[in-house]
Amino acid sequence: MRSFFTTLITLLLFFNAPVHAQDNIWTLQRCVQYAVDHNITIQQNVLNARIAHFTLLQSQLAQLPGLNASGSYGKSYGRSVDPTTNQFINSDYNFIGVNASSNVLLFGWFQQRNTIAKNKFSLNASNADLDQLKDDVSLNVATGYLRAILAKEQIGVSEKQVELSKAQLAQTRSFFDAGRLPELNVAQLESQLATDSANLITAIANYTSSVLDLKALLNLDFAAPLDVVAPEVKLADQISVSTMSPEQIYQEAHKHFGSIRATEYRVRAAKKSIDAATGNLYPQLSFGMQLGTNWASSYKQLDGYTITGYQPNGTFAGTAANPTRDTVYSPSFIPKYSSIPLGTQLNNNFRQTYSVTLSIPLFNAWQSQYSLRQARYNLSTQQLNQYQAELTLKQNVYKSYNDALNSIQKYYAASRAAEAATRAQEFAKKRYDLGLTSTVDYLVTTNAQYAALSSLLGAKYDLIFKLKVIDYYLGKELKL
Repeated sequence: MRSFFTTLITLLLFFNAPVHAQDNIWTLQRCVQYAVDHNITIQQNVLNARIAHFTLLQSQLAQLPGLNASGSYGKSYGRSVDPTTNQFINSDYNFIGVNASSNVLLFGWFQQRNTIAKNKFSLNASNADLDQLKDDVSLNVATGYLRAILAKEQIGVSEKQVELSKAQLAQTRSFFDAGRLPELNVAQLESQLATDSANLITAIANYTSSVLDLKALLNLDFAAPLDVVAPEVKLADQISVSTMSPEQIYQEAHKHFGSIRATEYRVRAAKKSIDAATGNLYPQLSFGMQLGTNWASSYKQLDGYTITGYQPNGTFAGTAANPTRDTVYSPSFIPKYSSIPLGTQLNNNFRQTYSVTLSIPLFNAWQSQYSLRQARYNLSTQQLNQYQAELTLKQNVYKSYNDALNSIQKYYAASRAAEAATRAQEFAKKRYDLGLTSTVDYLVTTNAQYAALSSLLGAKYDLIFKLKVIDYYLGKELKL
């Protein structure tokens, strides 16, 4: 028995030792902010919002003309078409080709504008989802924080119970030594002290477990120190839920709730998707431009020639006065060629092409039709999602409102029970000190007080949480 109490005292001294620095004290606001900054799911949704932003930016930039440029260099062998003269040649040559093209949609039934509008609504929906996730994480952190505070205050109740049992045991032992009470009373008080000590150890273990759960919600290192603060909450100043109707709370939640705004944006995005898909069914008018030039090492220019002699090439009849037939000679010569410079060829071969194209969709394996049908089905799906989100929100608001009202009544009932149990314990102690009541009756009254105080703590923090849930739906900051 003594070793048990020695271990218990060691735990109590360790638990209550002032080893926590100021940085280890975590308020609810600090916990919420830390969770929002470090929660992995929130970080993933931040990336999703950034992807939606870049998708919007890409659709906006798609309105600019497309511009492409290409260049090539190579060597040709054997019989091929000279790219500069378009004639067949049977020699090897090097070649260079440079091309550029541009195309812009002049009119496409506002397909690009509808796509941009759809992507804007999708971005807004992603941001609304992110806001909703932050609110949900904040509420989860508030739940874990209040659970940790309840466990911590339960330790205080258990400590007082242990101190009371110790004092009563010491007094009973003095009565036994004086011969006023039998040794059975001492054994009964020792048993009660052991039970109260076990309850205290359980309360400490519950607090440690709740702190670990809170660290998990915060994505905080389990080895990092964390101590919650039990604020002084005046419930009378916060119990105002009864002055509002659940429909009023729902209307306020409907205005700012991220899940509702996200479904509304997705419905609007789905409508724009239908408009964009419809544009694929109609002709489109576009303007195009192409520029190009080339160079080939086989392209030569004639600089002159050298006559090497003459050869007979035929005869022609003489005149009546001179009937002698004369021989016709043609010169033999060697041409002189030189390579045309690169810049000259590129300049001489520079070509431009401008075109206006009317594209009329006739048949593309029903892809455009199915895209339009898919867009319409998606709109119906998003509308159902919107209705489901509104219905779920309304159900949750009405349920939370009813839970808050019930929690208020439970708290008032627990307060009255705790007051009555405390008075009963005080009377029982006085009667026990005077020897007017048995130890068993005294212990029953003491245990009833302990249970009433524990129930009061549970009812108190249950009510605080239910009120925080109402604040969550009203869009208020979660703080104590």
